[in-house]
Order: sequence, then C-alpha cells, then structure tokens
Amino acid sequence: MKMTRPMLAVAAAAAALVLTGCGADGTAETAVPVTATGSLEHLAAEVKCTPDMQTDADELRQALCKNDDGKFILLTFATDRGQREWINGAKDYGGHYLVGRKWVAVGEETGTVTALRKTLGGDIEEGTDHSAHVSGDPSAGASHSGH
Repeated sequence: MKMTRPMLAVAAAAAALVLTGCGADGTAETAVPVTATGSLEHLAAEVKCTPDMQTDADELRQALCKNDDGKFILLTFATDRGQREWINGAKDYGGHYLVGRKWVAVGEETGTVTALRKTLGGDIEEGTDHSAHVSGDPSAGASHSGH
C-alpha cells in the first residue's frame, strides 16, 4: 500500500496542473470562463458593443456588433433546436462561430471569436471554407468533379 500512495500523489499533482491550465513552461494559460447566458443586450454589454438590431423576432434576434476585437454578428434563439438548425445551415457559408446556450457570435476572423470567448465562454465551431473552389485561373477547376 505504501507504493500506491506516492503514485496517487504524483497522479493527483499532474491532474491538478492539467486542470488549472499550466503549460509545460509553467505559465498559466487563459482559462475559458463559464458560458454566458442572457438576452442579446446583456451579451452585447458583456463584450462592450452597442448592438445594431437587424432582426427582432420571437424565434431569433440578430444584431451587428463592433468592439475592439472586431466586427461580429450576435444572435440569440428561443430554442436550442432553432439554434442548431441555424448553425448547421450557416456553416455552409464559412465563418467562425462562438456558440453558447441559445446564442451565437459570428466573426469573419478567428481572432474575433477567440477574443470574445475570453469574456463569453462557449465553444468555437468553424464553417466550411469554400475559398479553394474560387480561383482566377479558369483551368483551376477543370479537373474538379463532384459538383
């Protein structure tokens, strides 16, 4: 039994380092906060933007926002299902999505949603990048099949 306790202590210490976010060099990594909740106005206030409302319906509210991190669209949803259906359709158009419970922030730049995540928490999802299909070379797509 005495051999087990030191091994458990080492394992616990290693787990504590992983859970606290310490990197190999001993520096603390930025922890992701608990995912924010609330109205579109509340979320906008959290990231210091004044929302320019574009859609204000029962099932979806959408506003354009801009802060020091960049430009983004902030959306809130009445239901989880409505949110997931919207995200699944929107991802075909590319973009970077910060997803929380019944809200999404959409940015053109990865850095924008990464910066917003430091305040709002949430998970980052990536849209499909179709830029490989666009080219100034008319022969670039000549061998491409499937569409």
